[in-house]
Amino acid sequence: MKIGVLKEAAPDTRVALLPEHIPLIQKLNSTLLVESGAGDKAFSPDNTYTEGQAAIASRASVIQESEIILCVGMPQKEELASLKGKILIGTFQPLFHKEIFAQLASEGATTFSLDMLPRTTRAQSMDVLSSQANIAGYKAILAAANLYPKYFPMFMTAAGTIAPAKVLILGAGVAGLQAIATARRLGAVVEVFDTRPAVKEEVQSLGAKFVEVEGAADASKAGGYAVEQTEEFRNRQKEKIAQSAKKADIVITTAQIFGRKAPILLTKEMIVDMKPGSVIIDIAASTGGNTEVTEDMKTIVYEGVTVVGDSNLPATMPYDASKMYGKNVINFLQLLVDKEGALHLNFEDELVSGACMTYNGNISNDRLK
Repeated sequence: MKIGVLKEAAPDTRVALLPEHIPLIQKLNSTLLVESGAGDKAFSPDNTYTEGQAAIASRASVIQESEIILCVGMPQKEELASLKGKILIGTFQPLFHKEIFAQLASEGATTFSLDMLPRTTRAQSMDVLSSQANIAGYKAILAAANLYPKYFPMFMTAAGTIAPAKVLILGAGVAGLQAIATARRLGAVVEVFDTRPAVKEEVQSLGAKFVEVEGAADASKAGGYAVEQTEEFRNRQKEKIAQSAKKADIVITTAQIFGRKAPILLTKEMIVDMKPGSVIIDIAASTGGNTEVTEDMKTIVYEGVTVVGDSNLPATMPYDASKMYGKNVINFLQLLVDKEGALHLNFEDELVSGACMTYNGNISNDRLK
């Protein structure tokens, strides 16, 4: 089996596999073909791949010669026709790009989108959303600390006492929990809001205060995502968030609803009420953002509040992000390729069928249909 790795388009700096993953590919009795320069921005130049017995080739050659093609994001639209008969594995947000998958199906490509994996215990070792969200939560706090014009920790000095920064985190999924832990390490006082009461204990164990709103819809089967709430609950939620945001110095927003536009949690009015110099880091920017003013991959200042929409935070730590992503991918590959290097697509396996978007000329995922 020949497995190819493509170079990601800017601004993504990650790569689907690092040189350290090559022995795991070899255990699958497979060879690795890497696009020239694919690992440069992840501090893995071509020679580090060839030292591990991978081959380096042009992009066209990788696509043409490989049976399985690995990437982080979707290849260029003009390349889709060249994927006929290929197996493509990456993270593609298919529910937001239905027309691309219709084309991939018509081209006869088999595509697996790892962000669509059922979020079960068995899938944890392949969960690219969690591995990358962990980095996003960590870097969101560091980005906020760089932009915030005051200290994070409390200081007691001869010149007076500096109060600690107050951080509000909206959403206590993987990104939110890592943001809590990082903010606490930096000495901030942290409040957390989440519609799932079940995360209260985790939040408190990290030293943060959990802001409760009664009457939330059950999100226990949503795989870690938020779910749609009633209008009555949203009104109570809005009031609570407004109170907390007004006191906060930093707000980190992480709330996303699977396959839907991100919910608006911070309105323009709430932002206007925040302290001048406050910072909002919106991790949900790729699906519309949790504020009314978020623009993905842009930093704006709205009424004295800095609002950062950044869906590419994992790419700011390209080596570790690639390391974790690559291990997730290899764990998934082991479901498709046996130890003799033969392809075995077992659609009776819920992880294989759940991640498969197109197969045999058709869209195969029921939700995408």
